[in-house]
Amino acid sequence: MIRVGNNVIKKQPKFWNHAVFHPTDAVEDPWGRRILDRMAADGAIKTLRIYSMFEDIVYIGENGELCYDFRLNDLRLDYLLEKGYDLLIAYAAMPDCIAQNTNLTFNCSKNKTRYKGKMWNSAPPKDYALWEEICYEYTKHLVERYGEDTVSKWHCHCHNEPDIAFWMKDVPNSDSATKCAEYCKLYDAFVRGVRRASKGIRLGGPALSHKLQFLDLFLAHVKETGVEMNYIALHAYGASVSTINDGSRPIATENISHLKLNLYMEIIRKYGFEDTEIILDEWGASAQGFYNVEECPGLMFREHEVFSAYFAKMLYQFIESGVPISKMMICLSGQHEMVTDFSGFRNFFTLNFIAKPIYNAHLMTSKMQDLLVESHGDHENVYAVSTKNEQGCYSTLVTYSSQRFEEDLPNVAEELSYAEDITGKTVTIYCIDKTHTNPYRLYQRMGIENEPTEEELKLLKEEGNLVPVCSYISDGSPIKLELTANATYLVLIQ
Repeated sequence: MIRVGNNVIKKQPKFWNHAVFHPTDAVEDPWGRRILDRMAADGAIKTLRIYSMFEDIVYIGENGELCYDFRLNDLRLDYLLEKGYDLLIAYAAMPDCIAQNTNLTFNCSKNKTRYKGKMWNSAPPKDYALWEEICYEYTKHLVERYGEDTVSKWHCHCHNEPDIAFWMKDVPNSDSATKCAEYCKLYDAFVRGVRRASKGIRLGGPALSHKLQFLDLFLAHVKETGVEMNYIALHAYGASVSTINDGSRPIATENISHLKLNLYMEIIRKYGFEDTEIILDEWGASAQGFYNVEECPGLMFREHEVFSAYFAKMLYQFIESGVPISKMMICLSGQHEMVTDFSGFRNFFTLNFIAKPIYNAHLMTSKMQDLLVESHGDHENVYAVSTKNEQGCYSTLVTYSSQRFEEDLPNVAEELSYAEDITGKTVTIYCIDKTHTNPYRLYQRMGIENEPTEEELKLLKEEGNLVPVCSYISDGSPIKLELTANATYLVLIQ
C-alpha cells in the first residue's frame, strides 16, 4: 500500500524537466528543429543548455582587432526563444584566433568528427584580456538583442568539463592542479566580462566532469578571492561504457544520488557553499552518449523501460536528499550519429522519430504539481513522489525496480490510497512498462529484422505516444496498480 497524505511538505520546483541539446548547431537544421518543436509543444523540457559556439562568432579583423559575426548565434537563440525555452549557455570553446595553440583540438563523436566538422579547441587563450572581451561582447549582444529582463532569467557558465580533455588536452586529466589554476584565470575573466554587460544573468562554473580534486581547488579559489559564483555546475553520470562492460559498476541510481552527489556535497560544504544553487547541467545513467550497443550491449537500456524507471527513481532520491538542486539536465547527445532506430544512443527519439520511454517519462513528470506532499509505501522496491496544487489536484509518480534494474522482479499488486476523499474526482493513469508506451519492446514482439515497413513504423510511432491506460470517476476506493519490473506510473487525480 502507498499512502498519500494531504500535508504539504514544501513547494517543490520542477527541477527535472530540463535538457542539454547537443549538437547546438542542429538548431539550424530540420532534424534538430523537429526535436525542439516536439519538446516545446509537449511541454516536456523547460530549459535547454547549449554552447555559445564562439568558433562561429569571433574572428580577427584586417587590423588585428577582435570582430564578431552573431548571425548564426541569433538564428539559434531566436528560434529557441520563439519556442519558449529558457536557456543555460556554456561560454565555450576557445576560438582559434585567440588560442595559444590551434592544434589542441578535441573530438567527442562516434564517427571521429564533431558535427559539421567543428572541432573543440581546448587551449587557453593567448591573453585572458581577449577572453574577457569576448565574454563581454557576447553578453552585451545578448542584452541588446533580447533585453536585460529576458537575459537575467538565464544561466551561463564558463567552459565545459575543464577537469578533463575539453580543457588543456595536453595536460593529463590527473593533473587537476595545473588544469584548475589555468581554469581559475579563465573563470575570473569570464565573470569580469559578463558582469560588465549584465547585472542579472546568473554566473556559474565549473561544469565539472567528475574530478573531485578539481572541484576542491576551484571552490577554494572562489572562497579565497570572493569571485562571484551564483551557482555550481556539476555533471552526474552513474556508469560508463567500460564499467558496464566489465561489471564493475553497472547502472544504478545510487551511483549518482548516494555516491557522486554525496562526494560533491562534502567538498561544497567544506567551503561553505551548501546553500548555493546547484545545477546538474548534464546527467545520464551512463556517460559517453556518442557510444551505443556496438561498444556496449548494455546501453540498450536507453531504449526501453529501464531508463524511465531510472529517471523516476533518481528523482525520488534527489528529493529525499534535500540537496538544493534547481535543475537536472539530461544530456541528449549522439543524436546525429544514428543509422538505425534502436541502437542505444542517448536521446529522446529514434532515427525515425519514435519517442522513447525516457522521453515519455519526462512528459509524465511535466504533469507533476508544485506542492510536495507526504507519501509512504510498504514495499522496499517501490518509490513514490506525490504532489498537488492549490486546487487539490494530485499527481503521483510511482516506479518499481531493484537496485540494478534486473528484469526478473516478481510482479506486485500495489494500491494507492489518498488521505483526502477523492470520491467523484477523475482518476487518469499513465504507464510505461514492457507492454505500455514502449516502442522497443513492441519492436521485439513484432520480430522486425530489418528496417520497419511503413505500416510497422506507424504502429511503433503510435506506441511511443503517451496516452492514458485508463481514466474513470473515483468511488473513493484505493487505486490499483499492477507493477512489473521497472514499471513507471503517473496517477492524476483531478
